[in-house]
Order: sequence, then structure tokens, then C-alpha cells
Amino acid sequence: MSISVDGAEIPTTDTGFLENIEDWSTAVAEVIADEEKLELSERHWDLINHLRDEYINNGGNQPNTRNLVKAMSKAWGDRSVNAKTLYDLFPGDPSKQGGRIAGLPESRRKGGY
Repeated sequence: MSISVDGAEIPTTDTGFLENIEDWSTAVAEVIADEEKLELSERHWDLINHLRDEYINNGGNQPNTRNLVKAMSKAWGDRSVNAKTLYDLFPGDPSKQGGRIAGLPESRRKGGY
């Protein structure tokens, strides 16, 4: 499978994750989000950038929803952030759908929260 971005074909897995993290760009993220019927807001980008930073700069870490809630609460200075807040942004699971849009490999972690 693949997605078309600015005339280039970017290879993806059967589940829509990029085969190569190096192929990611903001344009790629926008195309994936559009396919998933999401319009990316500043908060979406905060979570996407956090996921990429954790993976790239923290030994391949892919935080689960609980850890994302803590990180986004801190980043947004909003103690009312909870799992529902993140699922409202990424209904397909903040860590999994967010990770796909962030260009990360598919998480093999079990469990959702």
C-alpha cells in the first residue's frame, strides 16, 4: 500500500503506518489525517509532535493514553485533560491513530489505557 503526497508515492503497511519513519513530513501527516477525516488543530499537532519526540529522542518510546494525558495536561496547562479529551482529538485511539499520523511504526503494545 502507499499514499500519494505531492506526487510521490510513500509506502505504508496494510494498516496505514509508514514503512519508513524518514518518509514523514507535515504534508504526509496532513494526507493521512485527511484520509482519516481529521482536521488537524494546534492540539493535534502538540500530541503528534510529542509522540515523535518520545519515539525519536527516547529510545523508541510510544506512550500509552495514560501517559499522553499526563503529557498533554502539562503541555496545555490544563488539569482537566483526560482520556476523553484525547479521544475527541483522535477517535481511533490517541496513541495508535496519533502515532500513524506522526509517522511512527505500529505499536505492538497491548492494552489501550
